[in-house]
Amino acid sequence: MKTTTTIETRWVKSSYSDNGGTCVEWAPAYASATGVVPVRDSKNPTGPSLNVPADAFTSFVTGIKTGPFATN
Repeated sequence: MKTTTTIETRWVKSSYSDNGGTCVEWAPAYASATGVVPVRDSKNPTGPSLNVPADAFTSFVTGIKTGPFATN
């Protein structure tokens, strides 16, 4: 017998996204449960999402925070 678990995809934006709605959303609960981080364009919530491995997403965020795009 196969059991299927449904994971709710609740989309969130960064608390830094106060720029008129042009931002990326992600689904942290889905990421925690699956190890895959779905991301999408907040202006197009019914459009496609991109699934990124959690370790790659973590590296991306770390690079933004510490690299040339970092804000102090």
